[in-house]
Amino acid sequence: MKKIAFTLFPLLYMGLIWFLSSHPADAVVNTPFSFDALLKESLHLIEFAILYWLIAFAFKAHGKWTERVSIIAAVISILYGLTDEIHQSFVPERSATVIDFVKDTIGVVVSYLIAKRIYFRK
Repeated sequence: MKKIAFTLFPLLYMGLIWFLSSHPADAVVNTPFSFDALLKESLHLIEFAILYWLIAFAFKAHGKWTERVSIIAAVISILYGLTDEIHQSFVPERSATVIDFVKDTIGVVVSYLIAKRIYFRK
């Protein structure tokens, strides 16, 4: 049961990202904070870092966690970030930007480096 849950978490999370990206930025989450835009922009870093870790934990739950698989988890996360940006370019009142993709990628790379240090330190 644990393996199934850990396998489903990244897929469900990717579905959540897709759902949120399918709506205008303020349609689902609108905070009362004056720094709402800054908060949402910084979430790109966290959003795709979380995706990396969910994919990593899914592989780990199946006993497949290696340094090579960690790279594969990072690549999947980065490619999904690119897919998300392309998807947003077709959503009214949303935009796809290179800087958002860069933020997504930075979140993944930082997570990958943390995982490398924790799990694959030589």
